[in-house]
Amino acid sequence: MIKVLVVDDQHLMREGLATILQLETNIEVVGTAGNGREAYEMVKNCLPDVVLMDIRMPIVDGVEGTRLIKEEFWNTQVLILTTFNDMDYMTKALEHGASGYLLKETPSEMIVSAIATVQAGGVVLQPTITAQLMSELKKNERANSDELSQAALRTLTERELEVLKLVSEGCSNKEIAEHLYISEGTVKIHISNMMSKMQFRDRTQAAIFAVKTKLSI
Repeated sequence: MIKVLVVDDQHLMREGLATILQLETNIEVVGTAGNGREAYEMVKNCLPDVVLMDIRMPIVDGVEGTRLIKEEFWNTQVLILTTFNDMDYMTKALEHGASGYLLKETPSEMIVSAIATVQAGGVVLQPTITAQLMSELKKNERANSDELSQAALRTLTERELEVLKLVSEGCSNKEIAEHLYISEGTVKIHISNMMSKMQFRDRTQAAIFAVKTKLSI
């Protein structure tokens, strides 16, 4: 069972989401919260696998809520679910360790699939706004940072490049292992080496880099 905490300042929205998710045989909704501070306090008590987090909320928004949770509970994945296509909020949430984002117009079955993906260690980047996110990141980053990243990229082995590409597609360790016909233990070693060489903070940062540079294998 995947334990999920639903966070949204709109009562009807969070209760509706909770009801829909409870219908899934592999999901247990362990609670709901109305802002990022409440979410953080509830994570301490119920230790969910995934927090389904809104962005714009009173008291503590989803960005700060993500930061609070990921600083202390790295095994808990945060999946942003928002109405607003706000690149500033999105970028900051991903920088603080969110495993991806979805718009609230996303069909319920895709939300369920995304929850399973991030719980398994994957990354979810919704195609409709990924291009805008990449544009924003490119606008804000320093040119020399790109040069350093490209230099580091050239140090990766062919297998590490394959793993990076699959990480960018949101694949879990199990899926990468099946795709490359290797063990999950070997996948973990390749990911560790790749993350170390590229100095990536997490899989989300690795996925963003791969998408931005149009990495192809």
